[in-house]
Amino acid sequence: MGRQSKHLYINLPVKHVNESKAFFEQLGFDFQQELTNEHAACFVMNETITVMLLSLKHFQSISEKELVDARNGAEVIISLQVETREEVDELVERAIAAGGSPFKEKQDHDFMYGWSFQDRDGHLWEVFYMDEERSDLS
Repeated sequence: MGRQSKHLYINLPVKHVNESKAFFEQLGFDFQQELTNEHAACFVMNETITVMLLSLKHFQSISEKELVDARNGAEVIISLQVETREEVDELVERAIAAGGSPFKEKQDHDFMYGWSFQDRDGHLWEVFYMDEERSDLS
C-alpha cells in the first residue's frame, strides 16, 4: 500500500523575497502573513498546495546543496492545472505583465491546452487545462 500525502509544500529560492511576493500577488495569490517575513513568504495555491518563497540564504541553510540559478539551468517545472483554457491565458498574461517572461509557445493538443512562463527568478511554471472526459486518463 502506497503512502499518500495530504498536502504539498513547494520551497523555491528567490533573490528578493519582497519582489517575488509582489509578483505572485499580481497573479492573484494571497499570502499567509504569519508565515511571511524578510526571509520567506508563503502563499496558498489551493487547499492542498502551498508555496514558500525563501531567500537564497535561508534556502541554502536548509538544503546545504549548491543552488541552481534558475535563469541558467532548470531543476523542476511546476505545473498548475486550471479549469478552463481562458484561465491558462489569463494567468500567463498576468505573469508576463507582472515582470515574468513567456517560456514556450502555447501548446494546443485538442483535449489539452497549455502555456508556460518564467517567474522573476527564472523558475518554470506550466499552466494547463485538460478536458479529462476527452483524454485517455478518464
